[in-house]
Amino acid sequence: MTIRELSNMQDVEADRTLTVVRQDHTLGAARDLEIGLELLTLAKTGGIGPTLRLYRPAPTVAFGQRDTRLPGFEAAAQACRDHGFEPLVRKAGGRAAAYHEGTLVVDHVMPEADAIAGSKSRFAFFGELLAQTLRDVGVQAAVGEIPGEYCPGEFSVHGIHPADPTHRIKLVGTAQRVVGGGWLFSSVIVVENSAPIRAVLTDSYAALGLDWDPATAGAADDLVPGLTVQAVEDAVVAAYAGHASLRHAEFGSVYSREA
Repeated sequence: MTIRELSNMQDVEADRTLTVVRQDHTLGAARDLEIGLELLTLAKTGGIGPTLRLYRPAPTVAFGQRDTRLPGFEAAAQACRDHGFEPLVRKAGGRAAAYHEGTLVVDHVMPEADAIAGSKSRFAFFGELLAQTLRDVGVQAAVGEIPGEYCPGEFSVHGIHPADPTHRIKLVGTAQRVVGGGWLFSSVIVVENSAPIRAVLTDSYAALGLDWDPATAGAADDLVPGLTVQAVEDAVVAAYAGHASLRHAEFGSVYSREA
């Protein structure tokens, strides 16, 4: 399936161009998360068309709604601060996920009259798209939940250690926000410097009382030494170019309310 076929299936005009914008600096953990939702609002009201936003986030732990109802949530949030990560609560589901400057966030925003239709197919399609992107830069990547992973999901993208096929690490987590008139599909690709992510997840999950295997937390450069966020970002754009017509624009031309 291509992005065009996915769009056709969801009654989106097949010839729409996808606008690619690179947010070249973080506006802070909370603002970065809010901007994705604000872009979704712009899309559903006709303010923007299909848009792909790429950025490197500030150190953040995004908790799921269920996490906030656990008795250890406040302790988990403090553990994040102790590690230099800002604790936030996202509107999408799932459990806590951590990211920082060594990760790439890909927000795909699409106006869509019937946004609920095909929501599961988006997880499958974009999971495979990102797995292929990682394979293109040398990672042995596949789609599927691995035992003990943090923020578990059926369509997580994981990497396989070249020297030990039994050692698999989660590299991409995905989440989706669907509203009347549009959808936001957000992916976080962990590329560099996995140690701080593993450390903050270890302490925050312990505070929440959630079981997981810290060995499942890693980064793409653990599997392909020297791999950079820039190389993965370029590969993501190249992968999209194989499925859709792209045009590049300045971030401020799509979203100008940075205050």
